[in-house]
Amino acid sequence: MNSAWQPLAVFLAIALAVALRFSPRLRGYQFTAWILAAVTAAMIFPEAFKQWGSVNLREKWLILLVVQTVMFGMGTQMSLADFAGVAKSPRGVLVGIVCHFSVMPLVGLTLTKVIAFEPEIAAGIILIGSCSSGLASNVMAYIAKSNLALSVTVTAITTLVAPIMTPFLMTRLAGTLVEVKFLNLMMEIIKMVIVPIGAALLHDHLKYASRSNHRMVLGLAAAGTLGLAGLAGGGWRFLESHLGANALAGIDILRFLAGAIVVGVGYHWLTRWWRKLDAWMPVASMAGIVYFTTVTTAAGRDNLLKVGALLFFASALHNAAGYFFGYWLSRAAGLDRNSARSVAFEVGLQNGGMASGLAGAMGKLGTVGLAAAIFSPWMNISGSVLANYWRKRPINEKPRATC
Repeated sequence: MNSAWQPLAVFLAIALAVALRFSPRLRGYQFTAWILAAVTAAMIFPEAFKQWGSVNLREKWLILLVVQTVMFGMGTQMSLADFAGVAKSPRGVLVGIVCHFSVMPLVGLTLTKVIAFEPEIAAGIILIGSCSSGLASNVMAYIAKSNLALSVTVTAITTLVAPIMTPFLMTRLAGTLVEVKFLNLMMEIIKMVIVPIGAALLHDHLKYASRSNHRMVLGLAAAGTLGLAGLAGGGWRFLESHLGANALAGIDILRFLAGAIVVGVGYHWLTRWWRKLDAWMPVASMAGIVYFTTVTTAAGRDNLLKVGALLFFASALHNAAGYFFGYWLSRAAGLDRNSARSVAFEVGLQNGGMASGLAGAMGKLGTVGLAAAIFSPWMNISGSVLANYWRKRPINEKPRATC
């Protein structure tokens, strides 16, 4: 009887997440409810989410695959046209990028100096602050009826520059807390972020490409398929025995890029047969986020019991600082209020999936990854509340010129 509450608590958490689907007013909180259900299940039954049979649920290759799925789903909601926003609103984009990669890492560093976290947990706070913004910021900008075009553009650009900025910031701010290898971290970000989003953008390109471009891409896909087949058939073992580590790292990236072309083309052809596939990809992304939230929480349960309350407090401060400085620094830079609202979301909402993936790649999911497990649910809750608050207080003013 003493343990009867445990399965009941998990059941009620899942039931709440399902029930929100049928409430038009609360449906927007369903994803957050699933995250909370995942955390509940992992905290109560941690052993159930560490290993299934012979499969370790925290294996690096599995975490990489899940994060790539999340990023690919995010990429299907972007388009090459998003990058054109740089020319339309250069000042707004520049303000968003500078605020994003300065405010959040520095606030994270400050929190780790004020609150005495263990080094690897502190590194996780700096890590999530150093990641790019995620698709959630675009959703919140849409709900708030702020400058959606600016939000989408800043998300696209911060994602594109993350392979340089995130390792740089981690090296500078967290290098004394955990071992940070700049090139290794950069390669991991390229694999788990740039490659899947590149595949999704290739699909977008093929929607409007000319016949000659179609033929060129198909040729590259055919060559990529042959190359990957050759590597799988023994070519990789041959290269390992004849090449050094640096050369292998370069070929490894080429292998992933070839895979991106093959997946992008294959996915494009699938959408011609199943036209609703694009609409379902965000669901796959959400499922992936629920997955690594669950395994991260299970892996770090003991640490969470020690510092969970403090980590939640830090997440609330970190998130609030992002909204506050994102908005007011934008206003100080001359952006209109709707644009400032979008920048607030871009600064305050981080890519938790990327942070979890990098923690997994470092082999420290249960420590460095804890911040992402706590910060992500709170970001969705606070973002939804702020977006709905601003939605009820629309701003009727023309955007200022930001050239």
